[in-house]
Amino acid sequence: MRRYASFVIAGLCGLAVASSSPARDAVTSAPALFRVELASGSSQPASGRLLLFAVDAKTARAAAKDGKVEEVDTNPFKPAQTAIAAREVTHLAPGQGITMDADAMAFPKAFSQLPPGDYLLQAVLDTNHDYNYHGRDAGDVVSPVVEAHLPGVMPRLVLDNVLPERGLWDFPKGALSPTTEQHMAEAKAHLQPIDFVSPALSAFWGRPIHMKGWVLLPPGYDASGKTTYPVVYHTHGYGGSDRSEAATGLAVYGQMAEKTLPPMIWVLLDESSATGTHEFADSVNNGPWGEALTTELIPSLEKQYRMDGKASGRFLNGHSSGGWATLWLQTRYPKVFGGTWSTSPDPSDFHDFTGPDLYAPHANVYRRADGTAYPLVRDKGKVFASFEQFAKMERVIGPYGGQMASFDWVFSPRGKDGRPMPMFDRDTGDVDPAVVAYWRDHYDIAHRLKTNWPALKTDLDGKIHLYVGTADTFYLDGAAHRLKAVLDGLGAKSSFHFIPDRTHFDLYVIGEDRQGLMKQIAWEMYAVARPGAQQPKKAAP
Repeated sequence: MRRYASFVIAGLCGLAVASSSPARDAVTSAPALFRVELASGSSQPASGRLLLFAVDAKTARAAAKDGKVEEVDTNPFKPAQTAIAAREVTHLAPGQGITMDADAMAFPKAFSQLPPGDYLLQAVLDTNHDYNYHGRDAGDVVSPVVEAHLPGVMPRLVLDNVLPERGLWDFPKGALSPTTEQHMAEAKAHLQPIDFVSPALSAFWGRPIHMKGWVLLPPGYDASGKTTYPVVYHTHGYGGSDRSEAATGLAVYGQMAEKTLPPMIWVLLDESSATGTHEFADSVNNGPWGEALTTELIPSLEKQYRMDGKASGRFLNGHSSGGWATLWLQTRYPKVFGGTWSTSPDPSDFHDFTGPDLYAPHANVYRRADGTAYPLVRDKGKVFASFEQFAKMERVIGPYGGQMASFDWVFSPRGKDGRPMPMFDRDTGDVDPAVVAYWRDHYDIAHRLKTNWPALKTDLDGKIHLYVGTADTFYLDGAAHRLKAVLDGLGAKSSFHFIPDRTHFDLYVIGEDRQGLMKQIAWEMYAVARPGAQQPKKAAP
């Protein structure tokens, strides 16, 4: 799911939830016009998607530890708390300004309809059109946080700070475990970058397309030796990248050095793209990523490194969107891989697409038949965001890279305009049954298994392992139950684990060990590749 759900084995960050704004009456209908300028000292003109954020000043200061608010941004657990307005900007020259109508494209409502009061505002120019996926990052230009009373005299916002590139190994204090930090220098030496130009993807796009990631070699690896190793093909969740995979590599190496993980080669794959996550699916919009991985990249890596080079030594693991990607790769290319251990995967049965049944007559992803809203984000039994809020906020932030748009880019047929056809109407939530039919025939994993099981059984039976929490933050346990029911109905061998009360963010915790489930999974993989291998007692979760 969304960037807030991306998984890094080194640890999952909690999200602070601010208290809600006090209720007030909206009384203004005058247009909300803001003056936004590019600082005169800027070195060159700038283009991108201009985003304006506004939050109740009292609420924001109360949520800040010291009362100082240096950034105004969205919060997935409080989607309506921060107002957002957007417009496209082309060639904004240094010292030049534009007038931004904060009513034309806004969420959750036009700025002129916000309750009167004091607000903190900040403008961000998203120069790479990737805010939906990465948030603000290198190259974006931001203004200081400004306080203003709305309605009233609109403040002048000056874009004067270009965000710098963050170093690959620059981690927030406390982000890495002591074990990871202890072995960090050695781990870096065992991480080999992947930068592979895919012939199949390059032919599809008409330009060189690079497949990125890392190869993590285990302690004691000898390129000239005879020892070969099982390989784990791992990919990240939504919002991840080669940067997050590098962090995963550091953590995995530290555990291998401590012998709490078995000695294996890890291929840490970047599945991010300008459209979101391509999920290693062969798509008419994103290109043949599954084909490129299985017929080009993997053979190339097996020529370079001492890998087992057979299905019984190739395993898959990923969380969230990475969980769907690895589940898809295993079911689409069952002869290539020896098993997937997918955690909290995105919907694998579209009868339950985080709640809505896409196949229901007159299906709507915003509202049930009785008119109640479909929830999308929850925590500890409390609903924080609806499907409708999530989708409409994403639309304002931008047309590229959002979670819902990403699903369209992976699953949908291509429209006459060359873009993927949307599965649902962003205004109404109404589902397009023709698009859903295409989704079903090409990417509904449960449907694919049910339809093709006789042909798949020999190569796939017993290779599907799935873990999800019963309190998954994005309701992904529902589709997992449906997938299990389909496999059980087929008489298939599979392993499903519904972990009580676990969410999307704490699934891997076992006791005091935040990486406990990863250790369990890794030893299960190793036992397939090396029958009879024993997990050390100290590694037991």
